[in-house]
Amino acid sequence: MLDEAVVTDNIARLAARLSARTAELTGDLVKLYARELPNLVHDDESVVSLLSASLYQNIDTALRIFQHGIDPARVEAPAAAMEYARRLAQRGIPVIDLIRAYYLGQTAILNHAIAVAPELMPDPVLLGAALGKALTITFTFIDRVTQQVVSAYQEERDRWLLNRSAMRAARVRSLLEGGGAELDATEAAIGYRLRGTHLAVIVWHGLDPAHGNALGSLELVAGEIAADLPTAGEPLFVPVDELCAWVWFPLSAPALPGEEHVERVLAKADPAVRLVLGEPGEGVDGFRRSHRQAMRVHALATAAGEHCGRVLTFRDVGAIALMTSDLAAARTWVAETLGELATGDEQHERLRETLRVFLATGSSYTAAAGRLTMHKNSVQYRVRKAEEILGRPVAESRLDIELALKLCHRLGGAVLLTR
Repeated sequence: MLDEAVVTDNIARLAARLSARTAELTGDLVKLYARELPNLVHDDESVVSLLSASLYQNIDTALRIFQHGIDPARVEAPAAAMEYARRLAQRGIPVIDLIRAYYLGQTAILNHAIAVAPELMPDPVLLGAALGKALTITFTFIDRVTQQVVSAYQEERDRWLLNRSAMRAARVRSLLEGGGAELDATEAAIGYRLRGTHLAVIVWHGLDPAHGNALGSLELVAGEIAADLPTAGEPLFVPVDELCAWVWFPLSAPALPGEEHVERVLAKADPAVRLVLGEPGEGVDGFRRSHRQAMRVHALATAAGEHCGRVLTFRDVGAIALMTSDLAAARTWVAETLGELATGDEQHERLRETLRVFLATGSSYTAAAGRLTMHKNSVQYRVRKAEEILGRPVAESRLDIELALKLCHRLGGAVLLTR
Protein backbone atom coordinates (compact mmCIF):
# COMPACT_ATOMS: atom_id res chain seq x y z
CA MET A 1 0.00 0.00 0.00
CA LEU A 2 1.38 3.42 -0.96
CA ASP A 3 2.40 5.83 1.77
CA GLU A 4 0.12 8.92 1.67
CA ALA A 5 3.12 11.17 2.20
CA VAL A 6 4.82 9.74 -0.89
CA VAL A 7 1.73 10.46 -2.98
CA THR A 8 1.51 14.00 -1.61
CA ASP A 9 5.22 14.67 -2.26
CA ASN A 10 4.95 13.53 -5.85
CA ILE A 11 1.89 15.71 -6.46
CA ALA A 12 3.90 18.66 -5.09
CA ARG A 13 6.75 17.83 -7.50
CA LEU A 14 4.28 17.78 -10.41
CA ALA A 15 2.79 21.11 -9.33
CA ALA A 16 6.26 22.65 -9.11
CA ARG A 17 7.02 21.50 -12.65
CA LEU A 18 3.80 23.08 -13.95
CA SER A 19 4.40 26.28 -11.96
CA ALA A 20 7.32 27.10 -14.21
CA ARG A 21 4.86 27.16 -17.11
CA THR A 22 2.10 29.27 -15.50
CA ALA A 23 2.45 32.11 -18.03
CA GLU A 24 2.43 29.65 -20.94
CA LEU A 25 -0.63 27.85 -19.55
CA THR A 26 -2.40 31.18 -19.14
CA GLY A 27 -1.82 32.05 -22.79
CA ASP A 28 -3.06 28.63 -23.89
CA LEU A 29 -6.30 29.12 -21.94
CA VAL A 30 -6.92 32.57 -23.43
CA LYS A 31 -6.64 30.98 -26.91
CA LEU A 32 -8.95 28.14 -25.82
CA TYR A 33 -11.60 30.61 -24.62
CA ALA A 34 -11.31 32.60 -27.84
CA ARG A 35 -12.33 29.43 -29.71
CA GLU A 36 -14.86 27.91 -27.30
CA LEU A 37 -16.23 30.91 -25.37
CA PRO A 38 -15.72 33.99 -27.55
CA ASN A 39 -18.06 36.01 -25.29
CA LEU A 40 -15.28 36.02 -22.69
CA VAL A 41 -12.57 37.45 -24.97
CA HIS A 42 -13.46 41.02 -25.94
CA ASP A 43 -11.68 43.49 -28.18
CA ASP A 44 -11.30 45.69 -25.11
CA GLU A 45 -7.65 45.26 -24.10
CA SER A 46 -8.40 45.98 -20.44
CA VAL A 47 -10.89 43.10 -20.31
CA VAL A 48 -8.50 40.68 -22.03
CA SER A 49 -5.78 41.77 -19.62
CA LEU A 50 -8.09 41.16 -16.67
CA LEU A 51 -9.02 37.73 -18.05
CA SER A 52 -5.32 36.85 -18.30
CA ALA A 53 -4.70 38.06 -14.74
CA SER A 54 -7.67 36.02 -13.51
CA LEU A 55 -6.41 32.88 -15.23
CA TYR A 56 -2.83 33.39 -14.04
CA GLN A 57 -3.90 33.90 -10.42
CA ASN A 58 -6.28 30.92 -10.48
CA ILE A 59 -3.60 28.60 -11.92
CA ASP A 60 -1.00 29.92 -9.47
CA THR A 61 -3.36 29.45 -6.51
CA ALA A 62 -4.29 25.92 -7.57
CA LEU A 63 -0.65 24.88 -7.97
CA ARG A 64 0.30 26.37 -4.60
CA ILE A 65 -2.44 24.24 -3.01
CA PHE A 66 -0.63 21.13 -4.26
CA GLN A 67 2.86 22.39 -3.45
CA HIS A 68 2.11 23.43 0.13
CA GLY A 69 -0.70 21.08 1.16
CA ILE A 70 -3.28 23.86 1.53
CA ASP A 71 -6.90 22.86 2.21
CA PRO A 72 -8.75 23.76 -1.06
CA ALA A 73 -12.04 24.21 0.83
CA ARG A 74 -10.53 27.20 2.68
CA VAL A 75 -9.11 29.04 -0.34
CA GLU A 76 -10.47 32.44 -1.37
CA ALA A 77 -10.94 33.25 -5.05
CA PRO A 78 -8.17 35.53 -6.40
CA ALA A 79 -8.94 39.26 -6.60
CA ALA A 80 -8.59 39.34 -10.41
CA ALA A 81 -11.03 36.44 -10.76
CA MET A 82 -13.65 38.25 -8.67
CA GLU A 83 -13.21 41.48 -10.62
CA TYR A 84 -13.41 39.69 -13.97
CA ALA A 85 -16.72 38.10 -12.89
CA ARG A 86 -18.04 41.59 -12.08
CA ARG A 87 -16.97 42.90 -15.52
CA LEU A 88 -18.83 40.05 -17.23
CA ALA A 89 -21.94 40.92 -15.21
CA GLN A 90 -21.71 44.56 -16.35
CA ARG A 91 -21.55 43.44 -19.98
CA GLY A 92 -24.47 41.06 -19.67
CA ILE A 93 -22.41 37.94 -20.46
CA PRO A 94 -24.40 34.87 -19.31
CA VAL A 95 -23.15 33.46 -16.02
CA ILE A 96 -23.14 29.97 -17.56
CA ASP A 97 -20.21 31.09 -19.76
CA LEU A 98 -18.25 32.01 -16.65
CA ILE A 99 -18.97 28.63 -15.06
CA ARG A 100 -18.03 26.76 -18.26
CA ALA A 101 -14.76 28.67 -18.38
CA TYR A 102 -13.69 27.21 -15.05
CA TYR A 103 -14.45 23.66 -16.06
CA LEU A 104 -12.82 24.05 -19.48
CA GLY A 105 -9.77 25.49 -17.76
CA GLN A 106 -9.72 22.67 -15.23
CA THR A 107 -9.81 20.07 -18.02
CA ALA A 108 -7.03 21.81 -19.97
CA ILE A 109 -4.69 22.05 -16.95
CA LEU A 110 -5.36 18.44 -15.97
CA ASN A 111 -4.49 17.36 -19.52
CA HIS A 112 -1.15 19.17 -19.18
CA ALA A 113 -0.58 17.44 -15.83
CA ILE A 114 -1.39 14.02 -17.27
CA ALA A 115 1.10 14.62 -20.09
CA VAL A 116 3.90 15.54 -17.67
CA ALA A 117 3.16 13.18 -14.76
CA PRO A 118 4.44 9.86 -16.25
CA GLU A 119 7.91 11.37 -16.61
CA LEU A 120 7.99 12.19 -12.88
CA MET A 121 6.12 9.07 -11.74
CA PRO A 122 6.95 6.08 -13.96
CA ASP A 123 5.39 3.68 -11.41
CA PRO A 124 1.77 3.23 -12.69
CA VAL A 125 0.45 2.55 -9.19
CA LEU A 126 1.94 5.76 -7.83
CA LEU A 127 0.81 7.66 -10.94
CA GLY A 128 -2.78 6.46 -10.55
CA ALA A 129 -2.89 7.32 -6.85
CA ALA A 130 -1.39 10.77 -7.41
CA LEU A 131 -3.71 11.68 -10.28
CA GLY A 132 -6.74 10.41 -8.36
CA LYS A 133 -5.90 12.60 -5.36
CA ALA A 134 -5.10 15.54 -7.61
CA LEU A 135 -8.52 15.24 -9.28
CA THR A 136 -10.30 15.27 -5.92
CA ILE A 137 -8.41 18.37 -4.76
CA THR A 138 -8.93 20.11 -8.09
CA PHE A 139 -12.69 19.56 -8.07
CA THR A 140 -12.91 20.91 -4.51
CA PHE A 141 -10.93 24.00 -5.51
CA ILE A 142 -12.99 24.66 -8.64
CA ASP A 143 -16.26 24.19 -6.74
CA ARG A 144 -15.11 26.60 -4.03
CA VAL A 145 -13.90 29.29 -6.43
CA THR A 146 -16.87 29.10 -8.82
CA GLN A 147 -19.28 29.60 -5.94
CA GLN A 148 -17.45 32.78 -4.98
CA VAL A 149 -17.10 34.23 -8.48
CA VAL A 150 -20.72 33.42 -9.36
CA SER A 151 -21.83 35.17 -6.18
CA ALA A 152 -19.74 38.22 -7.14
CA TYR A 153 -21.26 38.10 -10.65
CA GLN A 154 -24.82 37.97 -9.30
CA GLU A 155 -24.32 40.81 -6.82
CA GLU A 156 -22.74 43.01 -9.50
CA ARG A 157 -25.46 42.16 -12.01
CA ASP A 158 -28.18 43.28 -9.57
CA ARG A 159 -26.30 46.48 -8.71
CA TRP A 160 -25.58 47.27 -12.33
CA LEU A 161 -29.15 46.66 -13.43
CA LEU A 162 -30.43 49.05 -10.77
CA ASN A 163 -27.90 51.76 -11.65
CA ARG A 164 -28.35 51.38 -15.41
CA SER A 165 -32.11 51.51 -15.01
CA ALA A 166 -32.36 54.52 -12.69
CA MET A 167 -32.68 57.12 -15.47
CA ARG A 168 -34.79 54.83 -17.65
CA ALA A 169 -37.13 54.21 -14.70
CA ALA A 170 -37.54 57.95 -14.17
CA ARG A 171 -38.51 58.44 -17.83
CA VAL A 172 -40.93 55.50 -17.71
CA ARG A 173 -42.59 56.86 -14.55
CA SER A 174 -42.96 60.25 -16.21
CA LEU A 175 -44.51 58.55 -19.24
CA LEU A 176 -46.97 56.63 -17.05
CA GLU A 177 -47.99 59.87 -15.36
CA GLY A 178 -48.81 61.51 -18.70
CA GLY A 179 -45.44 62.87 -19.78
CA GLY A 180 -43.39 61.84 -22.79
CA ALA A 181 -44.98 64.19 -25.33
CA GLU A 182 -41.80 64.05 -27.43
CA LEU A 183 -42.29 60.47 -28.53
CA ASP A 184 -39.02 60.09 -30.45
CA ALA A 185 -36.96 61.44 -27.55
CA THR A 186 -38.76 59.24 -25.03
CA GLU A 187 -38.26 56.13 -27.15
CA ALA A 188 -34.56 56.89 -27.47
CA ALA A 189 -34.21 57.48 -23.73
CA ILE A 190 -35.89 54.25 -22.64
CA GLY A 191 -34.66 52.10 -25.53
CA TYR A 192 -38.14 50.87 -26.38
CA ARG A 193 -40.57 51.57 -29.24
CA LEU A 194 -43.87 53.00 -27.96
CA ARG A 195 -45.70 52.76 -31.27
CA GLY A 196 -47.49 49.42 -31.63
CA THR A 197 -48.98 46.90 -29.22
CA HIS A 198 -47.79 46.43 -25.64
CA LEU A 199 -48.35 43.85 -22.91
CA ALA A 200 -47.49 44.95 -19.36
CA VAL A 201 -46.33 42.48 -16.73
CA ILE A 202 -45.19 42.86 -13.13
CA VAL A 203 -42.82 40.18 -11.86
CA TRP A 204 -41.57 40.04 -8.29
CA HIS A 205 -40.31 37.93 -5.42
CA GLY A 206 -43.13 37.37 -2.91
CA LEU A 207 -40.48 36.47 -0.31
CA ASP A 208 -36.74 37.01 -0.14
CA PRO A 209 -35.28 34.76 -2.85
CA ALA A 210 -33.70 31.46 -1.85
CA HIS A 211 -30.53 32.52 -3.70
CA GLY A 212 -28.90 35.79 -4.76
CA ASN A 213 -29.31 37.61 -8.09
CA ALA A 214 -32.94 38.52 -7.46
CA LEU A 215 -33.28 40.94 -10.37
CA GLY A 216 -31.33 38.67 -12.68
CA SER A 217 -33.75 35.83 -12.00
CA LEU A 218 -36.72 38.13 -12.70
CA GLU A 219 -35.13 39.25 -15.97
CA LEU A 220 -34.63 35.61 -16.93
CA VAL A 221 -38.30 34.83 -16.21
CA ALA A 222 -39.36 37.79 -18.37
CA GLY A 223 -37.16 36.57 -21.22
CA GLU A 224 -38.62 33.07 -21.06
CA ILE A 225 -42.20 34.41 -20.98
CA ALA A 226 -41.40 36.32 -24.18
CA ALA A 227 -40.65 33.03 -25.95
CA ASP A 228 -44.39 32.29 -26.09
CA LEU A 229 -45.40 35.72 -27.41
CA PRO A 230 -45.38 37.26 -30.93
CA THR A 231 -42.80 39.85 -29.87
CA ALA A 232 -41.69 42.66 -32.16
CA GLY A 233 -38.50 43.48 -30.26
CA GLU A 234 -36.79 43.23 -26.89
CA PRO A 235 -38.90 43.67 -23.74
CA LEU A 236 -38.58 46.80 -21.61
CA PHE A 237 -37.38 45.67 -18.15
CA VAL A 238 -37.57 48.32 -15.42
CA PRO A 239 -36.53 47.35 -11.87
CA VAL A 240 -38.74 48.95 -9.22
CA ASP A 241 -36.53 47.79 -6.37
CA GLU A 242 -34.30 44.78 -5.67
CA LEU A 243 -37.25 42.35 -5.63
CA CYS A 244 -39.70 43.68 -8.22
CA ALA A 245 -39.70 44.78 -11.87
CA TRP A 246 -42.11 46.25 -14.39
CA VAL A 247 -41.94 44.70 -17.86
CA TRP A 248 -43.48 45.59 -21.22
CA PHE A 249 -43.44 43.26 -24.22
CA PRO A 250 -43.71 44.85 -27.69
CA LEU A 251 -46.10 42.66 -29.71
CA SER A 252 -46.73 42.24 -33.40
CA ALA A 253 -50.31 41.19 -32.52
CA PRO A 254 -52.37 41.26 -29.29
CA ALA A 255 -51.72 38.09 -27.27
CA LEU A 256 -51.13 36.62 -23.83
CA PRO A 257 -48.63 33.83 -23.12
CA GLY A 258 -50.12 30.35 -22.79
CA GLU A 259 -51.02 29.29 -19.27
CA GLU A 260 -49.04 26.05 -19.53
CA HIS A 261 -45.97 27.90 -20.80
CA VAL A 262 -46.10 30.35 -17.89
CA GLU A 263 -46.45 27.47 -15.43
CA ARG A 264 -43.39 25.75 -16.91
CA VAL A 265 -41.36 28.95 -16.66
CA LEU A 266 -42.35 29.50 -13.02
CA ALA A 267 -41.70 25.85 -12.16
CA LYS A 268 -38.03 26.40 -13.11
CA ALA A 269 -37.76 29.76 -11.34
CA ASP A 270 -37.22 30.57 -7.68
CA PRO A 271 -40.34 29.41 -5.76
CA ALA A 272 -40.90 32.97 -4.52
CA VAL A 273 -41.30 34.45 -8.03
CA ARG A 274 -44.81 35.61 -8.95
CA LEU A 275 -46.21 37.59 -11.85
CA VAL A 276 -49.33 39.39 -13.05
CA LEU A 277 -50.33 40.45 -16.56
CA GLY A 278 -52.44 43.26 -17.97
CA GLU A 279 -54.24 43.20 -21.29
CA PRO A 280 -52.47 44.10 -24.58
CA GLY A 281 -52.92 47.75 -25.54
CA GLU A 282 -52.13 49.99 -28.53
CA GLY A 283 -49.74 52.92 -28.55
CA VAL A 284 -48.81 55.09 -25.59
CA ASP A 285 -52.32 54.88 -24.13
CA GLY A 286 -52.18 51.08 -24.36
CA PHE A 287 -48.72 51.11 -22.76
CA ARG A 288 -50.19 52.99 -19.77
CA ARG A 289 -53.51 51.13 -19.61
CA SER A 290 -51.95 47.68 -19.68
CA HIS A 291 -49.64 48.70 -16.83
CA ARG A 292 -52.51 50.13 -14.76
CA GLN A 293 -54.32 46.82 -15.17
CA ALA A 294 -51.23 44.89 -14.08
CA MET A 295 -50.90 47.21 -11.07
CA ARG A 296 -54.48 46.49 -10.00
CA VAL A 297 -53.93 42.76 -10.24
CA HIS A 298 -50.62 43.14 -8.40
CA ALA A 299 -52.41 44.91 -5.55
CA LEU A 300 -54.88 42.04 -5.44
CA ALA A 301 -52.11 39.43 -5.45
CA THR A 302 -50.10 41.11 -2.69
CA ALA A 303 -53.20 41.59 -0.54
CA ALA A 304 -54.21 37.96 -0.93
CA GLY A 305 -50.68 36.62 -0.41
CA GLU A 306 -50.00 33.02 -1.41
CA HIS A 307 -53.72 32.18 -1.54
CA CYS A 308 -54.11 33.28 -5.16
CA GLY A 309 -51.22 31.32 -6.68
CA ARG A 310 -48.16 32.53 -8.58
CA VAL A 311 -49.74 34.08 -11.69
CA LEU A 312 -52.84 36.19 -12.29
CA THR A 313 -54.10 38.00 -15.40
CA PHE A 314 -56.38 41.01 -15.66
CA ARG A 315 -58.45 39.01 -18.12
CA ASP A 316 -59.26 36.46 -15.41
CA VAL A 317 -59.50 38.65 -12.32
CA GLY A 318 -60.02 42.20 -13.57
CA ALA A 319 -63.49 42.52 -12.02
CA ILE A 320 -62.25 40.93 -8.82
CA ALA A 321 -59.28 43.29 -8.70
CA LEU A 322 -61.60 46.28 -8.97
CA MET A 323 -63.76 44.84 -6.17
CA THR A 324 -60.93 44.10 -3.78
CA SER A 325 -59.21 47.43 -3.37
CA ASP A 326 -60.55 47.00 0.18
CA LEU A 327 -59.90 43.35 1.01
CA ALA A 328 -61.59 43.52 4.42
CA ALA A 329 -64.78 44.83 2.80
CA ALA A 330 -64.57 42.08 0.15
CA ARG A 331 -64.26 39.44 2.88
CA THR A 332 -67.36 40.82 4.60
CA TRP A 333 -69.30 40.88 1.32
CA VAL A 334 -68.34 37.26 0.55
CA ALA A 335 -69.55 36.17 4.00
CA GLU A 336 -72.83 38.05 3.55
CA THR A 337 -73.36 36.60 0.06
CA LEU A 338 -72.38 32.96 0.67
CA GLY A 339 -72.96 32.55 4.39
CA GLU A 340 -71.64 29.22 5.70
CA LEU A 341 -70.70 28.21 2.15
CA ALA A 342 -67.69 30.54 2.54
CA THR A 343 -66.27 28.36 5.32
CA GLY A 344 -62.63 27.48 4.73
CA ASP A 345 -62.65 23.68 4.93
CA GLU A 346 -62.52 20.83 2.39
CA GLN A 347 -66.22 20.00 2.50
CA HIS A 348 -67.36 23.53 1.69
CA GLU A 349 -64.54 23.98 -0.82
CA ARG A 350 -65.85 21.01 -2.84
CA LEU A 351 -69.35 22.45 -2.85
CA ARG A 352 -68.10 25.93 -3.86
CA GLU A 353 -65.95 24.56 -6.67
CA THR A 354 -68.77 22.43 -8.05
CA LEU A 355 -71.22 25.34 -7.95
CA ARG A 356 -68.66 27.70 -9.53
CA VAL A 357 -68.01 25.35 -12.45
CA PHE A 358 -71.76 24.65 -12.80
CA LEU A 359 -72.46 28.39 -13.19
CA ALA A 360 -69.44 28.90 -15.46
CA THR A 361 -70.73 26.21 -17.84
CA GLY A 362 -74.12 27.87 -18.24
CA SER A 363 -75.84 25.92 -15.44
CA SER A 364 -75.30 22.67 -17.30
CA TYR A 365 -74.99 19.59 -15.10
CA THR A 366 -73.59 17.60 -18.01
CA ALA A 367 -70.93 20.18 -18.95
CA ALA A 368 -69.93 20.69 -15.30
CA ALA A 369 -69.63 16.93 -14.81
CA GLY A 370 -67.34 16.71 -17.84
CA ARG A 371 -65.09 19.50 -16.61
CA LEU A 372 -64.97 18.15 -13.07
CA THR A 373 -64.59 14.52 -14.26
CA MET A 374 -67.41 13.31 -12.03
CA HIS A 375 -70.89 11.86 -12.49
CA LYS A 376 -73.74 14.17 -13.43
CA ASN A 377 -75.77 12.99 -10.41
CA SER A 378 -72.91 13.99 -8.10
CA VAL A 379 -72.93 17.48 -9.58
CA GLN A 380 -76.70 17.75 -9.03
CA TYR A 381 -76.33 16.59 -5.43
CA ARG A 382 -73.61 19.10 -4.65
CA VAL A 383 -75.44 22.00 -6.29
CA ARG A 384 -78.59 21.17 -4.25
CA LYS A 385 -76.47 20.92 -1.09
CA ALA A 386 -74.86 24.29 -1.81
CA GLU A 387 -78.28 25.88 -2.31
CA GLU A 388 -79.44 24.42 1.01
CA ILE A 389 -76.50 26.07 2.76
CA LEU A 390 -77.15 29.34 0.91
CA GLY A 391 -80.80 29.14 1.97
CA ARG A 392 -82.07 30.18 -1.46
CA PRO A 393 -81.90 29.11 -5.13
CA VAL A 394 -78.82 30.33 -6.97
CA ALA A 395 -81.03 31.94 -9.64
CA GLU A 396 -82.25 34.52 -7.13
CA SER A 397 -78.85 36.25 -6.92
CA ARG A 398 -76.77 34.48 -9.53
CA LEU A 399 -74.40 37.36 -10.36
CA ASP A 400 -73.45 38.06 -6.75
CA ILE A 401 -73.01 34.37 -5.95
CA GLU A 402 -70.89 33.77 -9.04
CA LEU A 403 -68.61 36.72 -8.24
CA ALA A 404 -68.31 35.64 -4.61
CA LEU A 405 -67.39 32.11 -5.70
CA LYS A 406 -64.73 33.51 -8.03
CA LEU A 407 -63.30 35.52 -5.16
CA CYS A 408 -63.10 32.39 -3.02
CA HIS A 409 -61.52 30.42 -5.86
CA ARG A 410 -58.85 33.04 -6.56
CA LEU A 411 -58.14 34.37 -3.07
CA GLY A 412 -58.84 31.36 -0.87
CA GLY A 413 -58.14 31.99 2.80
CA ALA A 414 -57.87 35.74 2.26
CA VAL A 415 -61.68 35.98 2.01
CA LEU A 416 -62.89 32.72 3.59
CA LEU A 417 -64.46 32.21 7.01
CA THR A 418 -62.39 30.42 9.61
CA ARG A 419 -63.86 28.05 12.16
